[in-house]
Amino acid sequence: MMGTRPQTLTGLTDSPVGLAAFLIDHDTPSLKLISRVFAGHTEGLSRDDVLDNTTLYWLTNTPISSARLYWENKASFFGVKGVSLPVAVSVFPDEIYQAPKSWTEKAYPNLIHYNRLPKGGHFAAWEQPRLFTEELRTSFRSLR
Repeated sequence: MMGTRPQTLTGLTDSPVGLAAFLIDHDTPSLKLISRVFAGHTEGLSRDDVLDNTTLYWLTNTPISSARLYWENKASFFGVKGVSLPVAVSVFPDEIYQAPKSWTEKAYPNLIHYNRLPKGGHFAAWEQPRLFTEELRTSFRSLR
């Protein structure tokens, strides 16, 4: 829906409960992660993080505009990109698509870092901020 008809997601701006349900159940791995958080497990997120994220979307009225990114991007998702800038790729196991190194090397000829992480998913910076920060630092250290 986000890629074909993002404006039909208007219910996300009508109900904070509807928005929370959508964000919590965005994809199966995210739902499992958030469920573990609410069951008391330490996962990199807290209950407050989940509430803060929902509140940020709600107060800024940005659920629809954030979904439009998927609709506005007309580039082939799996096509070779040919990006000549230095690129780093971190592959998180619960991401919706885990780019194989063979594809990544073709898509990004100036690949300076490729790593597979032990945990994290579609919202890795939010879900695993420590791992994500370490990856950023490691990835671009050679460019300092």
